[in-house]
Amino acid sequence: MSLKNVTTPETNVREVEFEIAADVFEEAVTKVFRKNAAKMTVPGFRKGKAPRHIIEKMYGKGVFYEDAINQLLPEAYDQAIKEAGLDTVGRPEFDIVSIDGSVIMKATVYVRPEASVKDYKGIEVTKKVSAVTDDQVNAEIERVRDRNSRRIDVTDRPAQMGDNVNFDFDGSVDGVPFEGGKSEHFDLELGSGQFIPGFEEQIAGHSIGDSFDVNVTFPEEYHAKELAGKAAVFRCLLHSIQYTEKPELDDEFAKDVSEFDTLDEYKADVRAKLEASAEKDADRAVDEQIMDALIERLEAEIPPVMIDEEAENFLRDYDNRLKSQGMDLATYLKYTGMTLDGMREQFRPMAERQVKTRLALEAIVAMEKIEATEDEVNAEYQKIADAYQGVTLDQVKGLIDSASVAKDVAVEKAVQLVKAEAKIVTEKEAGATTKKSPAKKTAAKKTAAEEKTAGTAKKTTVKKTTTTTKTTAAKTTKKTTTKKEAE
Repeated sequence: MSLKNVTTPETNVREVEFEIAADVFEEAVTKVFRKNAAKMTVPGFRKGKAPRHIIEKMYGKGVFYEDAINQLLPEAYDQAIKEAGLDTVGRPEFDIVSIDGSVIMKATVYVRPEASVKDYKGIEVTKKVSAVTDDQVNAEIERVRDRNSRRIDVTDRPAQMGDNVNFDFDGSVDGVPFEGGKSEHFDLELGSGQFIPGFEEQIAGHSIGDSFDVNVTFPEEYHAKELAGKAAVFRCLLHSIQYTEKPELDDEFAKDVSEFDTLDEYKADVRAKLEASAEKDADRAVDEQIMDALIERLEAEIPPVMIDEEAENFLRDYDNRLKSQGMDLATYLKYTGMTLDGMREQFRPMAERQVKTRLALEAIVAMEKIEATEDEVNAEYQKIADAYQGVTLDQVKGLIDSASVAKDVAVEKAVQLVKAEAKIVTEKEAGATTKKSPAKKTAAKKTAAEEKTAGTAKKTTVKKTTTTTKTTAAKTTKKTTTKKEAE
């Protein structure tokens, strides 16, 4: 392969002409002929025995050219781009310029745009730390009580809202059963809203062994269009009823669920952890503000293909998460009524933000001449290996080239530089404090919250405004906020 010419027909677009040598092309054509000749029928010859020139005369001289070019093109294109020193984005479009012994190809491709960021030092942002309320503390403790609750069989009364029931159901519309409308020994908490409106309320009042009908109408906006707005009848048989018994809220409960001896100590620890979480949330909000400020200061003409590709990355990531939950994207689209194009549009704002953030940080890397050390690259490799069970460090190094890892490390260092230079005004709501957790049963061991806050706690109990120049370190990562819709 040899690079012949590079032109710029428009901003961020390059046309790259390169040549595949005649001897290399001829060797590839010969290989394609040997592979495909056995499948070709030529009158007067046994199948697979016709000479190449006879086949080319019958089917055309270029009968093997396309396959040969496709075999050579990836490597030839990569070499041309490397020789041209281009940082490309998106997929190229190829054209054959000529075939005359050698092959002249032209690739049209987008390149990463030139970007600059002004005034990225001294960005002013506000850190707002929310106060932790008694209601929040109580709600968290209630969640723990729910997790430690037990179910008690009910045999002396009908079912009521809040009970857990086990029952069979068989649904039909106009007397015709429909897909997904039948189940046996289904567990349901009455009042959970798991079924369509009106269903769960009609189970309440029935006793074990009762056989009864539930009459409901599917909502107009129901995800299964063939059922939307239709009246349905579900024949039900109630097998069992249980109610949930929560543990008493006392010192014994605290001992069972924590490392504390008293309920008051446990509550204090829950509050401390919620306050630490509020502090982290505030730090994350600061990170978002700083990245927003960088995006506003970014100057670049971004090729749309960059945002399209990033949206595809978000879509693939979401599909992988669905698969980890036992579902795939096709099934999700079927039940939600969405389309692939609709999903792409949903991810597009996040994709645009991600692209702009990365370009801004890469511009800062260039301006500040930030580089990753060998130790930092190795540490990042180790971090990646640690994140995946069963993957060795050597395997990670084989999958990800060191240049990519070094670039990611340099970008993260740019993040830390911008955050270290930022001017952060901290506002704490009245009552927002950071306290040490009470002593556990084993006094020698501190709580995680205590270790986190010891020595850095602010004893501010009224709204206070302070200025600092640092914020909690956090990587710029991709985030997908779309959630799986509940049925």
